[in-house]
Amino acid sequence: MARRRRKKKQSHINESWLLPYSDLLTLLVALFIVLFATSDINVEKYFQLANVFRDELSAGSGKGLLDYDSEPIPPSMKEGRDDGDYMEEGEDDEEGLNEEDIEGQQELLKLQGIQREINDYIEEAGLTEQFGTELTGEGLLITMRNDILFDSGSAVVKTGGRQVAEDVSQILYTEPPHQVVISGHADDVPIHNADYDSNWQLSVTRAMNFMQIILENNNLDPTMFSVKGHGEFDPAYPNDTKENRARNRRVEVLVLPNYEINVPEETGEQ
Repeated sequence: MARRRRKKKQSHINESWLLPYSDLLTLLVALFIVLFATSDINVEKYFQLANVFRDELSAGSGKGLLDYDSEPIPPSMKEGRDDGDYMEEGEDDEEGLNEEDIEGQQELLKLQGIQREINDYIEEAGLTEQFGTELTGEGLLITMRNDILFDSGSAVVKTGGRQVAEDVSQILYTEPPHQVVISGHADDVPIHNADYDSNWQLSVTRAMNFMQIILENNNLDPTMFSVKGHGEFDPAYPNDTKENRARNRRVEVLVLPNYEINVPEETGEQ
């Protein structure tokens, strides 16, 4: 009787675990892609990532968990926003203010604070007829008529004018400091005496002498100050009356903003 040949048992390895394992790896890869991409949100990259993520997790030829016909909703660029709106790079808050706008607003508040201090000083000292302030996009302009600072035809600061310069110097101290331009102006009446050959020379000397008293305040940085002399060539009023000529004889202190500012119309001259 012929012997039956025993068949050898062939061992078979069950590889069904590979399917969930590969799905798990795919999910992990997708997760790390999401974490990396959302660390610095870019709207264009977000849409690309959403499409890749949808394709990876689609279930074959059918509909997957992330299959949808509409475009993905873009992320909010600001923490705490739960509406559908998003903000492009460079925008800062709900009003669309960027960093430069915010700095400009803060600078405007600083200059308005200096203006209030000057106006309070003018009122307390009873100098409303001799002083004026105006806040524009160029900066804070402080105007002083020459009759409280100088005698006629002279660039020597009077005793009362020295006190004014010292008081103004205290208000001009700010942190951080601002550039300050001090300008001298004259009327159109020609001058020619032993000291000055022209109104131009007289006006710049007056501005220089006034600035020197201001800089006696050691808290101020001299490198932030400069002077100009305009003579009779930049009148604030027509030189057609005695009163207007007196107004044109003046010293102006311009406090320049550290950032670009937008001044509301109601601020104006005070």
